[in-house]
Amino acid sequence: MEAEVREIREHIGRFPPFDSLNEGLLDEVARSVEVAYYKSGSTIQEYGEPIETLRYVRSGAVEVYRHNGDLYNRLSQGDILGHTGLMHHRRVRFPATAIEDTLLYLIPAPVFDRLCSEDDNFADFVELSGPRLQAAVQQNERENDMMVTRVRQLLGRSPVSIEETVTVGEAARRMTDGHVSSILLLSATSAEDERGFVGTDGGHWRLAGILTDQDLRVRVLAVGGTTETRLVDIKHERLITIQSDESVYEAMMAMLRNNVHHLPVLHRRRPVGVVHLSDIVRYETQSSLYLVSNIFSQTSVKGLERLMPDVRAAFVRLVEEGATSQMIGQAMSSIGRSLIRRLIELAEADIGPPPVPYCFMVNGSMARNEQAISTDQDNALIIDDSFLPEEHDAWFADLAKRVSDGLDACGYTYCTGDIMATNPKWRQPLSVWKRYFDEWISEPDPERLLHSSIFFDLESVYGEERFVEQLQDRIATKGKQSPLFLAALARNALYRTPPLGFFRTFVMEQDGKHNNSINLKRRGTAPLIDVIRVHAIAAGSRAQNSFARLDDLSEAKTLPAGQADKLRYSLEFIAMVRIRHQAYDLRHDQTPDNNIEPENVSDGERHNLKDAFQVLSNAQKFLRFRYPMPSR
Repeated sequence: MEAEVREIREHIGRFPPFDSLNEGLLDEVARSVEVAYYKSGSTIQEYGEPIETLRYVRSGAVEVYRHNGDLYNRLSQGDILGHTGLMHHRRVRFPATAIEDTLLYLIPAPVFDRLCSEDDNFADFVELSGPRLQAAVQQNERENDMMVTRVRQLLGRSPVSIEETVTVGEAARRMTDGHVSSILLLSATSAEDERGFVGTDGGHWRLAGILTDQDLRVRVLAVGGTTETRLVDIKHERLITIQSDESVYEAMMAMLRNNVHHLPVLHRRRPVGVVHLSDIVRYETQSSLYLVSNIFSQTSVKGLERLMPDVRAAFVRLVEEGATSQMIGQAMSSIGRSLIRRLIELAEADIGPPPVPYCFMVNGSMARNEQAISTDQDNALIIDDSFLPEEHDAWFADLAKRVSDGLDACGYTYCTGDIMATNPKWRQPLSVWKRYFDEWISEPDPERLLHSSIFFDLESVYGEERFVEQLQDRIATKGKQSPLFLAALARNALYRTPPLGFFRTFVMEQDGKHNNSINLKRRGTAPLIDVIRVHAIAAGSRAQNSFARLDDLSEAKTLPAGQADKLRYSLEFIAMVRIRHQAYDLRHDQTPDNNIEPENVSDGERHNLKDAFQVLSNAQKFLRFRYPMPSR
């Protein structure tokens, strides 16, 4: 292969969609290329004119416009243009102009057609809107077995079951005979029971509970029970189950969220097996499930602090084994919430039971199940309205300090904005919290909008979940009914802009500490989350997780077609670049942060980041249009 063709092949082979072509197709493309040069300011293609080549930007910069003259995109090295016209009657759909001296590789239409017909990845790239991001995100998901492997594939035997009306002694004998560590409890029912199933005996049954080895110790022997104790008297009030066609990932998350080691698996309503903690740990080598178990076995803050290297190691392993940002966010958030629960349990063991009911809630990334490894703490206390400050606040102030100090010792630094339960303002009765939320929605000002952006991502960690649920309901019902609040919140979401330069480069941070870098949280994930939150509140969504909110928006059809998917791919991609950067820092014994240097990012990743930031920029422009400030 002559030197010029080899140079062309090596260059285009670095960039999507050519980077996934097989060797033969890539050779054909390289041999077919013609070279064209355009001076700065010259027209490359005009709307409606015939087009017979795909244009690949070898060097320089190009602006692409809509038919009405509005700027559509800016392209640089490795980008392509003209593909839309080639697929639509061989006529230019988007005019383009060189804004720097530009060198293009021209690929003939017949070669383009062959690539579309013989390579699915290439066809998807040129046919779909925002294909680079979509392809990158979906490839990562395909490479992670936990997302596609079904729970039923972990089952090795049928479950052992027993009627809940019999005794503990009989259940223990059945468990011993069956060599199992758990037994399912069944209750007789009727054919009309929507939660019932037909057993092998032809009878109608309903899954009523589960008894484990630990239950025999804790719920029978430790409280003076006997072998004659009836199962129905000791069963758990809340039964956690999973459907057999759910993924192993979902099973892991169910165990993490609920701190359970046995998970009954159902096919529709019929029990078909039990997945144990060890089944999943054998399947996936992450230690996050063991970590949660270890957290609850610690008897001091020092013990919890000693687990932090394991938390960081679990984070790195999740990244190295191809977990998505959603998987990592949920695992890290579950670990964080477990730390808080254990700190509260340890505190109550020292200072006694609470004087009145309460709920300890978290805000921000932990509430959204989107936590990474580098984070501070955002939390608050919602107390029952029987709260009397002069009598009760000393207890709650002590609790808040113990939890906050414990989290700081474990690497969750104190919030610089003092959004913690140690601040009396964020340690209030439910009625006061309701008034806060009503004021923030009805009379938005800069300070209240700041509080909204923090506290409107909220989740219960310990205590009376119903307190948080009432606040979530308030946001969902009142937020969407206030055009003024939505308009103000939308404008507040425009302050953090993506780092896109006027031409084709990124705008770098110049804060003295991270010069010539990009803060992927401040300039990427945070503003994307802000945009999604505004739309979710307007739609009345009660979801907290950003990806779950996008699911609600897709179902409600409140965004233009395809926009929710673009936001999803953009958020996932930027989050994963950020997470991989943090894992790199940990592997090299550096303090993880959110700043990357573009020169340390691959060509393909840089292009994908640019596409993701462009989605964010367009989404922010739409936000201003979608929620106009109401006239007074």
